[in-house]
Amino acid sequence: MKIVSMDKVKSEPVVAPLFTGEVSRQPLARDSRDLNVSIVNFPKGVRNQWHSHESDQVLIVTAGKGIVATDGEQREVVVGDVVVIPAGEKHWHGATNDSAFSHITIQRTGSTTKQLES
Repeated sequence: MKIVSMDKVKSEPVVAPLFTGEVSRQPLARDSRDLNVSIVNFPKGVRNQWHSHESDQVLIVTAGKGIVATDGEQREVVVGDVVVIPAGEKHWHGATNDSAFSHITIQRTGSTTKQLES
């Protein structure tokens, strides 16, 4: 067993074409063979582009207000909300214009992310 204190995990900047600005990530389960678990921190107004994942993705909102959108709907999410995004579903998520936003993301290790057109 390993216990990780989220507030003690250093943030790593992430600059990638998937994001509309710079976000940071705090990897929480580096030793897991099966799960990729991280906190992703979005500044106000920053989000990711339309994308899909090879495996299901779970988002657990830990700070601020965010938006999660699919082709069919767009929803505001707040601390305590849990979002389950099925494998292959086209979506995006990120901070609202007036609030930073953080979530824990859980996916299968090795799952690929495919950036999609809007």
